[in-house]
Amino acid sequence: MTDQLMDPAGAQERWLRFYYFARAAFSALWVAAAFTLGQQISSVAAVLLVVYPAWDALANYADGSRSGGLGRNRTQAINVIVSLAAAVTVVLALQTSMNAVLGVFGVWAILSGLLQLGTAVRRWTGYGAQWAMTLSGGQSALAGAFFIVQARMPPPPSITAIAGYAAVGALYFLASAIWLSVGEWRRRAGGTSRSAAGRL
Repeated sequence: MTDQLMDPAGAQERWLRFYYFARAAFSALWVAAAFTLGQQISSVAAVLLVVYPAWDALANYADGSRSGGLGRNRTQAINVIVSLAAAVTVVLALQTSMNAVLGVFGVWAILSGLLQLGTAVRRWTGYGAQWAMTLSGGQSALAGAFFIVQARMPPPPSITAIAGYAAVGALYFLASAIWLSVGEWRRRAGGTSRSAAGRL
């Protein structure tokens, strides 16, 4: 039997740990690229701005599929659609101005943040680290509102405004991954201690 059949909850938590580490790593790389090449080469900045919501769609699709299917994970299924729509809209907004792009990111950050919060609340009783995902979703919605306000101001924003938002998101995903790792380590340590005591 596979680990997933023998311990479905444990297998799912291991997946979530991997998923959170992967999202943290991607966001960190994206932020590094945005603060370096993204500030110097406009075409690179454009690609990065489209890739970010597209990656979010892919990540939500992978997690929803791995966690029982998108039919059972409606918040993530909706998030896939919202993020894909955001990626397409960013392509169109890039033809207008960075203010328009930031406005699109604002709407997307609000919607995807609320959907992420909904996913975290749904998982709260079953898996650890959801407090970080709840905070991340709430922070995303607040950041989105700020983006919309900032997009209406005359000075054109740069990709660094979004990079700061992505950096905070990376920290939340990293915190979730570490929290799950520590929880698993404690369970293993506790199991080892009980096994040792049973042999005495």
